Amino acid sequence: MTFHDLQLIDPILRALKDKNYHEPTEIQAKAIPQVLDQRDVLGCAQTGTGKTAAFAIPIIQRIHEMSDGQYRHDDIQALIVTPTRELAIQIDENIREYSKYTDLKHAVIFGGVKQGRQVEQLQRGVHILTATPGRLLDLVEQRYIDLSRIKVLVLDEADRMLDMGFINDIRKILRLVPKERQSLFFSATMPDNIKQLSQTILRNPIRVEVTPVSSTAETVDQRVYYTNRSDKNALLLHILQNRDMDQVLLFSRTKHGADRIVRNLKKKNISAQAIHGDKAQNQRQKALSQFKDGRVRVLVATDIAARGIDIQKLEYVINYDIPNVPETYVHRIGRSGRAGEAGIAISICEPEENVHMRDVEKLIKQKVQVINDHPYPQTEKPMTAAEKKEWNKEKQRRKQEFFAKRKASGGGRGRRGR
Repeated sequence: MTFHDLQLIDPILRALKDKNYHEPTEIQAKAIPQVLDQRDVLGCAQTGTGKTAAFAIPIIQRIHEMSDGQYRHDDIQALIVTPTRELAIQIDENIREYSKYTDLKHAVIFGGVKQGRQVEQLQRGVHILTATPGRLLDLVEQRYIDLSRIKVLVLDEADRMLDMGFINDIRKILRLVPKERQSLFFSATMPDNIKQLSQTILRNPIRVEVTPVSSTAETVDQRVYYTNRSDKNALLLHILQNRDMDQVLLFSRTKHGADRIVRNLKKKNISAQAIHGDKAQNQRQKALSQFKDGRVRVLVATDIAARGIDIQKLEYVINYDIPNVPETYVHRIGRSGRAGEAGIAISICEPEENVHMRDVEKLIKQKVQVINDHPYPQTEKPMTAAEKKEWNKEKQRRKQEFFAKRKASGGGRGRRGR
């Protein structure tokens, strides 16, 4: 099948040809005809499957056909809601590329930056708006945005939006859009809470599901190094002695952990940057740009910040921390080995994470290759339940002591107090 077989209009076909796109991915082949037929769609597809084009291309065509290409009105016709700034920017960039031979107007809005430029763009007129929930509702409240005339609503990365606590924002958005609309709902996973949410949004949807979340790309070579918690950083430096690893996306469980990893790498003259929710938008974009350009060797990311990172021909992914949700492992390593390219996924596993690694292997239904030939083998035993409880108590005690000391010394004023 080719894109011509999907009955796409010439301006879109020309844009796809410019990008050297000829054959649709599975999700695109299944979803595009349904969206063009104005059906509601429930899509389950993980990152790297071409999901953005699966809804962006038919939306562009629908709006073009509704207006006969004249765009006499500048009302928002389609709203795409997504959880992170990086993903919103990426979607808008794709819309720009696919619609470049039309006169369609599009914009992206997100928090973390001043709203002035975004408001100016909205005032010039927008047909397709991509937005994160918080900034969207903020500008609606300020009456810069009117959602009363949209024809198509897209909720993208719905599972991540719920993980990030956006459920109330989503409900507010649903009250602002017309009841008579086409709705497209995409999620990488489909747990019960996502299914329940989709039932409140969609009407007689067509379900489109590709690449089950339990599967990993056959082109990704998966490896695990078992080590001790105290040896993780030393083992990471040992692994990075391989100079072929010139572009590495590394996952950390926490924001503070990501910053600590970057500091340790820089001490060894390894160029690294962190990308997470505490970083300003310009810092995140700069770090990502430098990584893509090869000026940064290691990009350290948290799972939430990594949504929307799309790097062509990325070969190496490292799990510095093993995720306690096995599906997250699949999403992480899916950043490499895209479009048939080879990829290598390396996991560094400490004793407390052994159980998480076993859960991963159960999900993907295969054993991950264990690398034993390294200088930091795992010798510690996982803590017992009682030991872990005592350890957590001690951590909490130290945390309270730290904040008490900071308060006594006159510190503790957050950004708002400055």
